[in-house]
Amino acid sequence: MVALLLLIASQYHFWSRLSSGSVFAPEFPRPLIILFNWVSGATLLLAALQIVLDLGALATMLTTRHVGGWPDGVRYAAAGAAALVAAIGVAGALRVPPLKDVEIKIRNLPAQFDGYRLLQLTDLHISRLFPAKWSRAMVDRSNALGVDLIVVTGDFIDGSVAMRQADVGPLRDLHAPDGIYAIPGNHEYFFDYDAWMHHLERLGFRMLPNAHVVLQRGEHKLILAGVTDLSAPRFGQVGPDLSTALAGAPADVPVLLLDHQPRQARQAAARGIALQLSGHTHGGMVRGLDRLVARANGGFVSGRYDVDNMTLYVNNGTALWPGFALRLGRPSELTRITLRGHS
Repeated sequence: MVALLLLIASQYHFWSRLSSGSVFAPEFPRPLIILFNWVSGATLLLAALQIVLDLGALATMLTTRHVGGWPDGVRYAAAGAAALVAAIGVAGALRVPPLKDVEIKIRNLPAQFDGYRLLQLTDLHISRLFPAKWSRAMVDRSNALGVDLIVVTGDFIDGSVAMRQADVGPLRDLHAPDGIYAIPGNHEYFFDYDAWMHHLERLGFRMLPNAHVVLQRGEHKLILAGVTDLSAPRFGQVGPDLSTALAGAPADVPVLLLDHQPRQARQAAARGIALQLSGHTHGGMVRGLDRLVARANGGFVSGRYDVDNMTLYVNNGTALWPGFALRLGRPSELTRITLRGHS
């Protein structure tokens, strides 16, 4: 029975494709998606623990020249530990994230923007796993943070507009004095990019695909720019173009850039960007595994980086993809960023 359960769980992405036509949008009841993620996570953790135990047994055999192995009880204990840790990891992935406060210094920031607060949301992955109830709780918590501006750095959804219309509905209630701005992530391109851009705009988001806006405090200015995702050309859409995004922007004004993936941070730094906000990596999800995720993202995976005098902040994510909903040591976050002047 256990072997059959593991076999079924190992084909999770196959069942997801059957349910919706895409591995990125499992259309099962939420408890079943949670079960799939728990069993998948426990299986991976158990495999890792078994390898450690086998290496330990091998080392003992080589040093003592005695053929032996671990008692069955140790193996069963490893299985229990894997199941428990996987449950903790899934629970950590499903929660509405707590607040994380970050203070970032911006060179030549106008004094009127010193103390300016913005909230970064990213990788919401609204889906059967993160449905309307979760969205509503996340929106309510976000609105209570008292920020000047809210930005979303992509991956709003997993599913088509028809699938997710009710689940994204609470997003229309996000509010901040200076507005709600956003860019697409790679997942928007998987599910009819144009339809999602129109729908998000109807929900009140001002999209910045290779575009910018000037934020003002009296005569003083701050530029907020955004670019499309690196995956866009594969779907016949316009790829990220920072030159287009900054066309017509006033000179000598600090620029905050929204770029879903952090891989191009050095190019942004070379253009004089003051702060880049990214997501995409989910923080690597599991401490240790994050090193592999970093290698696929230019070395950037979680938190703050100084990139050639530009600050890059890679958000762990507000949620994450329902195909691997496990967090261990890389918690989700509602990231409230306070800007401070720096000469």
